[in-house]
Amino acid sequence: MRGACAVAGVTVLVVVGAGMAAAGDESGRPDLARYYTQKIKWGTCKGDTEAMAEATGGAKDIRCGHVSVPLDYADPASGDVDVAMIRMKSSASGKPRGSLLLNFGGPGGPGVSALAGAQKDFGFLSKDYDVVSFDPRGVGLSEPVSCGDADKSTDPSSGGTGDAAAVLAEMRKVAAECAKKSGPVLPHMGTVNVSRDLDVMRQALGDKKLNYLGFSYGTRLGAVYAAQFPKNVGRMVLDGVDTLTEPVAEQSLVTAEGRQTALDNFLTWCTGNAGCVFGTDSRSARKGMVRLIKDMDQMPLRSLDGAEFTGQDVVGVLGQALYSRQAWPALSQALGALLADGDPRALIRMSGGLAPTGIPSTGPSTGPAAGEEVPADNMAAALMGVNCADDPDRPDAAHIEKEVGKLQKQFDDASPVFGKSMLMPVLLCFGRPAGTKYIREDVRDVKTPKLLLVGTRGDPATPYRWTEETARRLGSQAVVLDNKGDGHTGYLGSTCVQDKVNGFLLYGETPKSGESCAADEG
Repeated sequence: MRGACAVAGVTVLVVVGAGMAAAGDESGRPDLARYYTQKIKWGTCKGDTEAMAEATGGAKDIRCGHVSVPLDYADPASGDVDVAMIRMKSSASGKPRGSLLLNFGGPGGPGVSALAGAQKDFGFLSKDYDVVSFDPRGVGLSEPVSCGDADKSTDPSSGGTGDAAAVLAEMRKVAAECAKKSGPVLPHMGTVNVSRDLDVMRQALGDKKLNYLGFSYGTRLGAVYAAQFPKNVGRMVLDGVDTLTEPVAEQSLVTAEGRQTALDNFLTWCTGNAGCVFGTDSRSARKGMVRLIKDMDQMPLRSLDGAEFTGQDVVGVLGQALYSRQAWPALSQALGALLADGDPRALIRMSGGLAPTGIPSTGPSTGPAAGEEVPADNMAAALMGVNCADDPDRPDAAHIEKEVGKLQKQFDDASPVFGKSMLMPVLLCFGRPAGTKYIREDVRDVKTPKLLLVGTRGDPATPYRWTEETARRLGSQAVVLDNKGDGHTGYLGSTCVQDKVNGFLLYGETPKSGESCAADEG
């Protein structure tokens, strides 16, 4: 969980099984037949998505389309949401095995632009599958939510405990602004609904079973699908495994700690190489980084058009770049330009060339800018929309006012660099209805075919213990692959992991439980 603003949790109807209810069903479930009988009309991708596809491997095998899903599964007559999809057609000479759906993480990460910019990374899987991704409801081209500038209007770490009531009042204003700008989809976000959308997509693609590869948050989505639709699960891989049990506050704190550890490792590497702008002493480098962030928050750099580049903007770039060790040399050079010349352009370019979910990008930006209609803050707004909807813990105002000072200290202690940005998501859930209890209580002991879970020991965002915990919750069908390397997720960072995952998805070769992959050299 990583990010910034949005929505309320809602109670949703959970259907276990095939998911399709016929009219007049004695169970009393709503009629979803019209959604489960639709066909996808694939056509040429447009705008930035088409340009990105052409720039990263050619667009001839890339097509875009959409499916309609109910805004509210308990009341399908209340309206529809159009979910944007993208397909990289299989290169198989005969009929492909079916579709492989990808979720790149987030929550709030767009899949359409991500796959358009990463065709080469998944080309091997297209030997047998049509590789498909999508923008979840409220994300990217799927009726995107937004909070405008509301989430930037308050600083939860300023003022201390005496200002707690004022901070919470600002949080209420942010929630109201998010609701105003986002439209009807906002109260109907959350992983339980996205999982049901996923099953509609499976059927619309003509697949009897869902074959799935989910990264980071996408592992939460995959686990929820396995619990809701166990009979529809085909071959499923969960890479960079998210927690199913820990509340938003604990997730944020773990993320702050993980990112700080990754930053410390980067600074140790940097100071061990000639030309590091922070010198040769890693302890001094850590202090220098904290000082840089504070100074730039107090006195941001300003461009000729008045745009600001703050310390928190630097933190945002760091949070992305540290997910992949491959990005460290470029990060070192970009920080050198910033400190030596006051030039943030290299850092800004890095933020445009890194995947927002931590999946390393090999092409142009895979961020939400797939079209002008996507708000600049969409990913941050969607992240909070989903995380708040998935979390049933919602303390009252009195408790938050009493605890906010303690929370500030906890997050600052966990990371003097990332603590501030990681506290914001915790406070932004305040004032919103409690989220669903389904994930925490019912996603367990699934009755599916074998599931492959990949955990990376040096993952700064999803610690390895979450892989072990989730495997225990999912039960005997969960097989863990232990990646001894660094970075967020393993598939694009480890040759061994990629081989094991490809073998599982393409040929049904399941690693032995407890099997491991050594870290790649270099």
